[in-house]
Amino acid sequence: MNRHEQIKASYQKLGGFASLYDGIITRSTPIGRLMDSLVWGLNAERAARWINDALAPIPDDFSGTLLEVPVGTGVLTVPVYQGLPEAQITCLDYSAEMMQNAERRAEALAVKNVSFVQGDVGALPFKDGSFDVVLSLNGFHAFPDKDAAFSETWRVLKKGGTFCGCFYIAGEYKRTDWFVRHMYEPKGFFTPPFETKETLEKRLQALYQEVRVSPVRAEGVFCCIK
Repeated sequence: MNRHEQIKASYQKLGGFASLYDGIITRSTPIGRLMDSLVWGLNAERAARWINDALAPIPDDFSGTLLEVPVGTGVLTVPVYQGLPEAQITCLDYSAEMMQNAERRAEALAVKNVSFVQGDVGALPFKDGSFDVVLSLNGFHAFPDKDAAFSETWRVLKKGGTFCGCFYIAGEYKRTDWFVRHMYEPKGFFTPPFETKETLEKRLQALYQEVRVSPVRAEGVFCCIK
């Protein structure tokens, strides 16, 4: 079972914890599949690809320290953490409400090795070099101070560690760009300025030794080694 299938199976098992957002991001509901196709141009294959690619840098036998920021509702990651019992995982989010959903999901799946911290990605409450992996799924397009977010995630990562994840990048899929500009940005869901593939590669290459950016439609999937 790949990571996307694992996440969908967990969603179906714990549907009572799910929000509209969860259904969209996992394509587990009819409206989720409609929105994924309409806004993001994603079919089942593309949706599975961006999720699997974003999580691929985390080995199946990972036993190190991992920071996820933001954790959101945990719908994409708590099912994965269930299969990493030897890892030490810290999940951070600015929204207490979103994080409560993630905590409930972890409790329902009996995930014991995850701690939850409310905080700001622009001022992370951790020492330099605290984590082997920093994971960020669909967060950077919403962060108001992106410079601080990139700086802080780099700071808390160990030398040789992995920074990976995904977020919206502009210029890859016109339909998504339209929805972001006319709906998500005015409602405050997404916060400009937005990266393009080229600007993201340039920014990450200034910080990391190895950088890979692989868009799936407007999802900018990335993996970096410090």
